[in-house]
Amino acid sequence: MPSRLLPDRRHRTELVCHRGANALAPENTYPAAQHCIDWQADWLEIDVNTSLDGVMYVFHGPGLERTTDGTGTLHDLTSHEVDRLDCGAWFAPRFAGERVPRLAEFLQWAKGRIKLFLDVKRAPLEDLVRLIDDTGLRDESFFWFGDATMARRFRAIDPGLTLKINVNSVAGIDHAVRAYGAAIIEFGLAEDTADLIDVCRTAGVSSMIRYGGDSTRAFESILSLAPDMANVDHPDRFLALRDRP
Repeated sequence: MPSRLLPDRRHRTELVCHRGANALAPENTYPAAQHCIDWQADWLEIDVNTSLDGVMYVFHGPGLERTTDGTGTLHDLTSHEVDRLDCGAWFAPRFAGERVPRLAEFLQWAKGRIKLFLDVKRAPLEDLVRLIDDTGLRDESFFWFGDATMARRFRAIDPGLTLKINVNSVAGIDHAVRAYGAAIIEFGLAEDTADLIDVCRTAGVSSMIRYGGDSTRAFESILSLAPDMANVDHPDRFLALRDRP
């Protein structure tokens, strides 16, 4: 992994906006991303899914009902059908007409504005790697795969791209590094979190805490633990504490 992608441990915990500012705008959309850019967040987490005809989108899914006016799953629709979905009205009337972003266009838009964490749900991996290189985002992105087989295949296709692995134990860190070449290790906020961060530092990999709540006490705990990164659903609340005088 290029060392310039790793957070500088001499500085503050870097902020990862999970699905953008998803409490203020529809997740995985341009408005949700723009909030994070306006806040000068370090990273934007987006999900990657793929249509029936192989077009990649910024979308969690696979079901459409939760965040669009469609039914079924995204990978059962053609790109023409996906492009017609409304993914904003469910959140608030002012977002009506918001469309599911095509990944290629979104990457071009985000480049130079914010670094990207891609949670890959379903994608043609060779095409994804080519798109990252064509967009010039190799050194401004990292990836996670919930499916271990996809993660191993991704690593075989391109050993140089940055991979994040989730763990829940100290032993898991060693396995993630040896088996996947992971450079970023993510875990939740728990009693052994400090130990996990220490092991990451010893192993020379970056630590990232995932927290989906909005508790001030939890945010303060994360900041006191000083992981390299924090992946949160309420980035504005986290920033208010991290950057207070």
